[in-house]
Amino acid sequence: MGNILQKSDQKATPNDSSLIIIPPDAPDGLRIWSRWYFKHAVTTVARSQKEQVRDLNMFISYMELMEKTDERSRWTPRLSESFKDHLKHSLHEDGSRQWSDRTINRVLTHLKTFAKWIHELRPFPLGNPMAKIKALPLTNSLEIERALSVGERRRLLDAADLLPVIGGRSRNRRKYAVEVRPRRKGYRPYRNRAMIYSLTETGMRRKAVTAINLSDVDFEKKKITVEEKGGMRHSYQISKEGLAAIQDYIQNERANDFEKWQSPALFLSPCTNPNGNGRLTVKVINDVWNDVCKVADIEGKTPHSARHAMGRYIIEKTGNVAAVQRQLGHKNAAYSMQYSRITDDELNVILDDR
Repeated sequence: MGNILQKSDQKATPNDSSLIIIPPDAPDGLRIWSRWYFKHAVTTVARSQKEQVRDLNMFISYMELMEKTDERSRWTPRLSESFKDHLKHSLHEDGSRQWSDRTINRVLTHLKTFAKWIHELRPFPLGNPMAKIKALPLTNSLEIERALSVGERRRLLDAADLLPVIGGRSRNRRKYAVEVRPRRKGYRPYRNRAMIYSLTETGMRRKAVTAINLSDVDFEKKKITVEEKGGMRHSYQISKEGLAAIQDYIQNERANDFEKWQSPALFLSPCTNPNGNGRLTVKVINDVWNDVCKVADIEGKTPHSARHAMGRYIIEKTGNVAAVQRQLGHKNAAYSMQYSRITDDELNVILDDR
């Protein structure tokens, strides 16, 4: 087993399957093929590989359930189509879908690459089982509809600006007057305000907000450079208001929490928190967002809605897809082009004004 899948030229690219030799008597189950695949063909960053492992294992587990084996020769086009249907119709207990169309397409993409690699080394009896499996159609307009409207953004930022006054205060109206209600010890109004501004004024993803280090913020060039999806670093421009909110947080709150955590993270957990390492989690971002949305009377919008709003704003101001791509860090311009599409509400207004 130790000499299976030897590269004959170490200078060759890892994806060159012609240089990989598989003995005829080698095991032929997909789980062993999966291990070879990640050892010899996958070159993406660790985070992406973890996602790929999860997706491939999901299919192999499904195959073992349906076929009672993971034998390579039993992976057929019909089994692939059956797995695709399984993903489309799997539901949570509350009746909601377990996987979105976008997630399903990601899983299918990983399977396509895996199947193609195997097929080049040892052809499947009925041909590449993923060759004719099509991705689910995605409606770009759905992404646009989820964007914060201009009015919602204004109300959201107004609510964030109120946090130093009302945030984290006791709700006991009988015991305390409004202006003297005590605040929870671990509540950080300036931090939470700055996080809302970071989302709306850059368009970065919520995970990126947790990854920002203080050294990533360039106050002179109005730029935040942070690690994004796939381990790549991307620079976001940020408005003067956004930078001012971050500066307010640094001046008013960060020092006390830094004294405990000594963490490079920009946004820190409160020093009253007994656990963790000082860096926030995505759940904290979600909780802060939901709390501020409640104050702003905004429903059905997520932190990603701020990213969509940034895309819409830039395309409306510039008409330049490349500007959207540069700010949001899209590798594929097709993702940026969606923001040039018109929403149903906008189209209705145009038709009603004739």
